[in-house]
Amino acid sequence: MKSTSVWVTAVAVALLAFVNGARNDDTQPCAKVQASRSVVRLGSPVTATCVVRDDCPLVTGRAVRIAWRLGDRFLPGGAAAVESGLVSEVVIPSFNRTREFLTCCVEASPVQVLAGVEIRAGYPPETPRNLSCQTNLTTPYTLTCRWDPGQQETHLHTKYSLHTQIWDTNENDTYEPLPGVHRYSIPRSGFVLFSDIHIYVKAVNELGEATSAPVALEPISAAKFDPPTIVRIQAVPKRFGCLNLRWNLSLQQAWTANLRLNLEVRLTPADGGQWGERLILLNAVRTTRSVDQCRLLHGTRYLAQIRVRYLWGPWSEWSSSRSGVTLENAPTGRLDWWMKASWDRTDKQLNILLFWKPSKQFRVNGQNVSYTVSGKKLAGADGNVCSTTGNYCAFQLPRGVKKVYLSAVNAVGKSSPTEVRIYPPRAREVVSNVTIVPQDDRSLLVQWRSQLSSSLTGFLVEWRPLLQTDLSLTQFEFTDHNQTQLVIAGSFEPYKPYRISVYPRFKDGIGLPLTVDAYSREKAPSMVPKIQIKKIWKSHVELAWDEIPLEQRNGFIQNYTVFYCDPKGHFQVVIADPKERRVVLGGLNTKSLYEAFLMVSTLGGSINGSAVHFEAQSFDVAAVVEIVIMCVVGLLLAVIVTTCFFNNKRLKGQFWPAVPDPANSSIKRWTSESTQDSHLASDNEEPNPMYLSHLSFLDIPVKLSKADDDPWSSRAGDTSDLGESICGSPLLSDYSGSNSDSVLYATVVFSGPCHSPTAQDPQLYLRSESTQPLLETEESFSPKCCHNMATVGIPDEQSFFGPSHDCVPETGEGSGILWDNFPFLRALALNDSEND
Repeated sequence: MKSTSVWVTAVAVALLAFVNGARNDDTQPCAKVQASRSVVRLGSPVTATCVVRDDCPLVTGRAVRIAWRLGDRFLPGGAAAVESGLVSEVVIPSFNRTREFLTCCVEASPVQVLAGVEIRAGYPPETPRNLSCQTNLTTPYTLTCRWDPGQQETHLHTKYSLHTQIWDTNENDTYEPLPGVHRYSIPRSGFVLFSDIHIYVKAVNELGEATSAPVALEPISAAKFDPPTIVRIQAVPKRFGCLNLRWNLSLQQAWTANLRLNLEVRLTPADGGQWGERLILLNAVRTTRSVDQCRLLHGTRYLAQIRVRYLWGPWSEWSSSRSGVTLENAPTGRLDWWMKASWDRTDKQLNILLFWKPSKQFRVNGQNVSYTVSGKKLAGADGNVCSTTGNYCAFQLPRGVKKVYLSAVNAVGKSSPTEVRIYPPRAREVVSNVTIVPQDDRSLLVQWRSQLSSSLTGFLVEWRPLLQTDLSLTQFEFTDHNQTQLVIAGSFEPYKPYRISVYPRFKDGIGLPLTVDAYSREKAPSMVPKIQIKKIWKSHVELAWDEIPLEQRNGFIQNYTVFYCDPKGHFQVVIADPKERRVVLGGLNTKSLYEAFLMVSTLGGSINGSAVHFEAQSFDVAAVVEIVIMCVVGLLLAVIVTTCFFNNKRLKGQFWPAVPDPANSSIKRWTSESTQDSHLASDNEEPNPMYLSHLSFLDIPVKLSKADDDPWSSRAGDTSDLGESICGSPLLSDYSGSNSDSVLYATVVFSGPCHSPTAQDPQLYLRSESTQPLLETEESFSPKCCHNMATVGIPDEQSFFGPSHDCVPETGEGSGILWDNFPFLRALALNDSEND
């Protein structure tokens, strides 16, 4: 926009000058503007003067006022009349634009531009710095120089030039790079490889110039050689720990074979993974000579790389790697170990899990190394219980074994055995409050507390990755008994979980550990589980989700947050328990569509999942189904209970007492007619029990006549407390009761007063008209004639309990046994005896 305004102003000034000249029929402009400088330092003051000709038609014959404008902004100025015309001057105290037009105008409507001038501002160039040159020995040979123009922008066109001077020939050359480029490659004709050359850079613009410090060098010493090649690397015969290297340069640089170059060698064990910082520098080495590298580990495969330079020139790039193996020797040093022990089910064998690692003094001294665990008291070849190429071994030992021996073996020999003491497990807890503090991506600080114990000798820190089950990845470190923190490093990866355990070590064994999980760095989980709608009922919904797999958590899950909103966009937040992984949302509006999504958070970040939609039901289908099911189950239970209640006589008897019903009782059939069929019963038949709820004893005259006019009617109330006792009795042929439809109870009637002599007349069996409910438990039966008592003086036709034709009563002493079988008749007999 600013450049457009500048160009518009410039065009307007040119057109105005042309018009003014055309009007005056000459080439002189109507006005002229003169500035103190057209190019100034940025921020410096600028003074300008505008002189208007007296014959300018824009000011002739009128009173005018001169105004100044910088770009599109008017400036204050002064005016004075001189012989040659009207003059105006303006002072800009600080010009802070890099390029702008300053114009002189006549205040009118519209404003008329008389004349103008362009003013540019910037800075002088800085001194070029860090001039360096490098010779390229590949075809074509060149000497490339680079420099730093400085940090400050000049805002003006700055010209750079490279100047060289060869001392031997006293030849001077100047090279100009392209604008904006701060390097230049001098061709082969511009330098001599083995002659010194002086080089410097000059920078020039409209505000000044600057020259860099000169650099003097020999082009060959500034040459960067191509990466050399290792031809062969092999062990030195009869020298342990030495390797011999043969090398050469590239074919294009083979002509430099006689030069004495500086050689740098770096070696690292092949299984080390990273190049060591230890570098071997060899000075003044020729390519025709091989070099030996000694003081290396025995029987170890090394990777080697080399690079070269001439004198103090730049180093070449590292060569490609080659490997070689030093001579093998028997392993030396001891192994660090630790052991986990537990009893088997019979408590006769110890389950041993033994781990080991090289100590600082241990040297494998070979390629194919294995480890053996042996003991003198154990059976088997040489007493070996375990042999492996790994770093752990699992085996069993019988009770009583105190020690075993751990050794390293290679093709040359066997190391000195390391004694392993066998300690049974100890159930001692002294470690507490283990905390993990990440130091960086590759290390963790483990801190713990411990109780004081006189037998405590130290601690052991063990760690392993949780995502891998290989026990060979288990690592451990020892600490002293007074040390309660340890930095473990080397094998950790960010966003991966590790399990860390701290074991106390005692004089007689290993105590119980305290274990925690840790991350060296955390970030947001890699995935979010999908929300599942478990249940929807009136104004409530239950949401649940699956657990995130361990390998995708990237940290410890701090919380699950459920965001949900209604159709109006009102958001609500519910934080769920990380262990439950479910929430119940309440207070929902029915028939409203809700949207919800899940956010999972760790200490390293959070991630949102996809949204789900649900709608609260106006009625709860599940609740209705539950109510219907409960009603059906309740109805079935009621039917079952009712059926069982009425079919179970004992249970019903707990609520309603069983009252005998004479209508269904066996006494109902105790009439004189029953004696007619008494002979049909078998003599050996067992008597059926008879149940009478009430007995009434009455005294009646020996003979009944019509003149007595129903003597029982006046005493009916005395015979039974259950109703009229003899009303409608079938035993009285002449008696007619008023309650003939009543249910009858039985009443035994004696023919004499209570204390009178035994009557000769027969006793009567009467019935009561009581309406009481009858017991259902009473069995309906009729006694057999042979079961009745014989009554002296009572005719057979009137004796209900009389003898039968087929039942002859017993006489003698055995006849009294019958009374025990008939308790109610016994009561009648006792009553009869009292009457006597």
